[in-house]
Amino acid sequence: MAEAQEMPLFKLLAQQPAPQPVSPLPAAPPVEDVVPLHQRVPRPKAKDLPESTLNAGYTFERFIPGNVNQMVYAAARAVAENPAASYNPFFIYGGVGLGKTHLVQAIAHACTARGLRTVYVPAEAFTNDLVESIRSKTTAMFRERYRNVDVLLIDDIQFLKDKESTQEEFFHTFNVLHQFNKQIVIASDEHPSKLTHLEARLRSRFEGGLVMDVQLPELETRIAILQVWAQEAGIRLELSVAEYIAGRVQKHMREMEGVFKKMVIQAKTSRSILTVQQAADEIDGFHRPRYTLTLQQVIDVTARHHGITADDLTGPSRTSSINQARQIAMFLCRELTNTSLPQIGAAFGGRKHSTVLHACQKATQDIACDPLMAAVVIDIRSKLLSK
Repeated sequence: MAEAQEMPLFKLLAQQPAPQPVSPLPAAPPVEDVVPLHQRVPRPKAKDLPESTLNAGYTFERFIPGNVNQMVYAAARAVAENPAASYNPFFIYGGVGLGKTHLVQAIAHACTARGLRTVYVPAEAFTNDLVESIRSKTTAMFRERYRNVDVLLIDDIQFLKDKESTQEEFFHTFNVLHQFNKQIVIASDEHPSKLTHLEARLRSRFEGGLVMDVQLPELETRIAILQVWAQEAGIRLELSVAEYIAGRVQKHMREMEGVFKKMVIQAKTSRSILTVQQAADEIDGFHRPRYTLTLQQVIDVTARHHGITADDLTGPSRTSSINQARQIAMFLCRELTNTSLPQIGAAFGGRKHSTVLHACQKATQDIACDPLMAAVVIDIRSKLLSK
């Protein structure tokens, strides 16, 4: 016992068990590697810009103003060359088929070519985009898309009738763009003062800019336009035929264009020249009442002609045969019914107005170079007009 008490301290320490190693604590991540919580939460992906599908033929070079539309044409070119400098907003109005959309899209083409952030959209599509943003809770992204542009062009503003929320949203969008000196172009079928179904504060802002109307071109200009169309289509058009067509068309250019396109299709299919009698027959057929034709009728007749169902035509299938039939149906819907591109898109399974416009343009190109497709269109059109 005495020896144990007198044992030196270093011997006592030597007899103690060795201490177990302690695991080191994990190193703290570098400050720069710590991602804030708000950046780790996924956010809905926003589109860069709303779709602005433009008609390739609606350019300044293809617009023949004549005397009556020389002023509005010059103003449109000034807006395109120097946006927001003088005419802001620029408001174009006029009857159906006189060239409002052509001028508005010509401005859009010119501004896009200069690298400006440009959005062209029909008012109905603007409304649909707003409704979708409300449904998906992405209104902030909607506002960012439409307000972060250099040029905003709204077509058919009269379609905002009875849409109070859309008018409210457009009013604030208008104010933001105008405040930051961004160009606004608006097209309508009536003068702003007659758009009584729109809020007074919107009408007053429209009237605060340059308001100009598009009119039906005079006879000589209509003849010149027909000759340009004939040259582009690669067909011969006698002056007497052009004078007859231009003289019979008294309402709008869309009627003249529709008559001319039908004559071109028949001439290329039958390999014949255009005659006054053919023009008379086409114009008489164009003047037949069309108010009984509906989108569903066009869809049903087109589907039966191709041996498919209406559901095939409006459904998601993208096989080549159904896709061509769908393009023909959309083309005829636009030609034979008084419905807008968004309305046609809705009838075809909720497709976008830009999809309908592309289908119509593709059908027009194919009809001009494919006699078989042209014959199909003539046959379906005849069945519809005979109803």
